[in-house]
Amino acid sequence: MAFLDKHKAIETHATLLMVLSLLVVSIGGLVQIVPLFYLENTIEKVEGVRPYTPLELTGRDIYIREGCYGCHSQMIRPMRDEVERYGHYSLAAESMYDHPFQWGSKRTGPDLARVGGRYSDEWHQDHFTDAKSVVPESVMPPYGFLFNREIDGKYIESVVKTHAIVGVPYTEDMIANAQADFVAQADPNGDSSGLQSRYGAAAVPNGADVNVRNFDGQPQLTEADALIAYMQVLGTMVDFSTFTPDASR
Repeated sequence: MAFLDKHKAIETHATLLMVLSLLVVSIGGLVQIVPLFYLENTIEKVEGVRPYTPLELTGRDIYIREGCYGCHSQMIRPMRDEVERYGHYSLAAESMYDHPFQWGSKRTGPDLARVGGRYSDEWHQDHFTDAKSVVPESVMPPYGFLFNREIDGKYIESVVKTHAIVGVPYTEDMIANAQADFVAQADPNGDSSGLQSRYGAAAVPNGADVNVRNFDGQPQLTEADALIAYMQVLGTMVDFSTFTPDASR
């Protein structure tokens, strides 16, 4: 009862309550922030993670332009229900080259952090054309116009160069060949050896080869190609069958 009386005294004294609340918040904030000053890097580097290819990067820009982030998060939280539904919880390293990152918790539609490879290109083609045709309860609007918008990667070299300026490890070779790699990824009959040498398994420790195919099923290169290429790489860079968290962190 004596404790409750003291607690009542705090609650009924506005200034004292404010001072004590500020003290508690300050201590909690310091406990979270101070350790970060003693870490060389707050992101654990993980094998397999690489910068997006020029076509994937373009698809990501289209994803952001169309506001897809408003209904879909790219963050699987370490809770049982989320891990069982979506897959391994998200790692900071998976978004280390994202500007801006697409984490969040607002979900009108499902989380997309591990959507890569989960559905075929044909499924994505149908889904973007008319989402209700594959998910009857979907409220997603149609994006069929993306299949009619041709792209040539005219400015992709500048886009890649800009990302390099903010820290994404694109090399001079990647920048110089950005437009060629842009076209090569969507042309299964073309020469994609340069693309693979820059972004594929040969260039990335424990990485995988880049998806190279006609993503939208049409002869022309369109925004749909780029967006599907981006969808198909999400969550596929890290091999979670061999991944072991760094216990020292």
